[in-house]
Amino acid sequence: MISIGYMSIISMLSHVIFIYITWTAMQGINFEPFVRKNKVTEARIVIIFLAIVIGTGVSNFVLDIIHWSQDLIYLF
Repeated sequence: MISIGYMSIISMLSHVIFIYITWTAMQGINFEPFVRKNKVTEARIVIIFLAIVIGTGVSNFVLDIIHWSQDLIYLF
């Protein structure tokens, strides 16, 4: 039961960390050519959603690798 709690905390922290890393990496991309005039707020929201989607995907991938590596002991 305690291991489920630890995995939950690790999952939440992983998601937040990877979303932050994705957000900071996306700051280096120039999105201005794709933004219409007077639509800056909408563009920022789209960038935030993109950071969440990409960060969550990367986090899920890393968490899956960790989970699979822990399950390898049952193979032998």
